[in-house]
Amino acid sequence: MVKIFIDPGHGGTDPGAAANEIQEKNITLQISSIIRDILLSEYEDVSVLMSRTGDETVSLDSRTNAANNWGADYYVSVHINSGGGSGFESYVYPGVARQTVTYQEIIHQKIMEHTLLSNRGMKQADFHVLRESNMDAILTENGFIDNAADAAQLKDSSFIDHLARGHVLGIAAAFHLTAKIGNSQILQPEPTIATGLFSVQIGAFSEQSNAEKLAFQAKEKGFHTFIKQENAQYKVQIGAFKEREYAEELIQKAKNAGLAAFITID
Repeated sequence: MVKIFIDPGHGGTDPGAAANEIQEKNITLQISSIIRDILLSEYEDVSVLMSRTGDETVSLDSRTNAANNWGADYYVSVHINSGGGSGFESYVYPGVARQTVTYQEIIHQKIMEHTLLSNRGMKQADFHVLRESNMDAILTENGFIDNAADAAQLKDSSFIDHLARGHVLGIAAAFHLTAKIGNSQILQPEPTIATGLFSVQIGAFSEQSNAEKLAFQAKEKGFHTFIKQENAQYKVQIGAFKEREYAEELIQKAKNAGLAAFITID
């Protein structure tokens, strides 16, 4: 059983950053709750504990103590940035073991693949939750609340879903989680902010069951799958990228695994 501790930043009397009519504490709870729900509903042998499940005031010590006492395998702290900038960045504690950095690389990349936030890079910092947690840990900064463009995306529920999905796929890949049979995520049409992505598709069906069968076959071959419902069809995708070259690399991997793959531009 893999134990994932999810920490929605701030809460209660600590709103975190606030701008453009939204507060960090609310957005981090939205993202974190969806991460929890997807992990529990779509993957085997995973347990999730959250530092808070509502608008509660929780000290930093209480957060890390809860994770340490529970014996978590991984600590995920979700935040929204501010201070004049744009994009996504992730943090681990300075000088951590290579395994922690590897987890960061996997999760960072998956989040980049599922949003159009600019990539501010993988960084290190002496944050309490990274320093005082006994397990491997990451802190993600998901856009800038005081940037009008980023804030507009953070107000979009579909974008929040994609952010959460990126976190989940990274965690699943890092910890080799097994997907539950017949439980592929069905995505509604992409939000307008996610246009321009090069998506890798391996099939399209009028029957959902056929799409789920192909998705399961692809998962068995090591691919992360999505089923996108569009125009009365269920389209099976295995990735979406801002850069075409990454989509082409994934197509080659799919073909090597015996899957018919092609690029669509969303």
